[in-house]
Amino acid sequence: MSYENLLVYRLAVTIYDANEQFYKKFLKEYAHKRLVEQMTHAARSGKQNIVEGVLEKSMESGLKLVGVGRASFGELLEDYKDFIRSHKYNLWDKNDPRVVKIRTFKEDTANVTNLANIASWTNLDLEKPEEYANIMVCLLFKENYLLDRFYKSLEEQFIKEGGFRENLFKKRLDYKKTNLSN
Repeated sequence: MSYENLLVYRLAVTIYDANEQFYKKFLKEYAHKRLVEQMTHAARSGKQNIVEGVLEKSMESGLKLVGVGRASFGELLEDYKDFIRSHKYNLWDKNDPRVVKIRTFKEDTANVTNLANIASWTNLDLEKPEEYANIMVCLLFKENYLLDRFYKSLEEQFIKEGGFRENLFKKRLDYKKTNLSN
């Protein structure tokens, strides 16, 4: 399985890039240094753990890593909600037309990141911190939903096919059966 073609990975790249642009625009002061570090690490961890989880030979380890990625994006989501609350901005309701439009946003598979497409596609102003933060909340909810579904599919695959160690042991038993009976 190639991680580059997974929707959860492609959206993670967009979130990573959008997060970087957000803090460069709106969290420049030194007072926000720790928050910026936390947000950077959470976005990176979310994206990188998807990659590592997919590339991992052990399904058990892969599941754990995808779970860590999900937790990291959950942490980043809370940072954006905190930003909105602490600045007394409005957190858009899930039925807000802007949220509904963002939820239908499709990742463009021709681009590595879809950061440039978000503003033009949504007609929202990325120079306004309230709009940008709410876009990030929407994208993170979407990413977390997709990661939950991805995790469940990996879990079902593990149940049906077994894990790396289990399958390796079966191969070893087959080898012994074939080679020792001759």
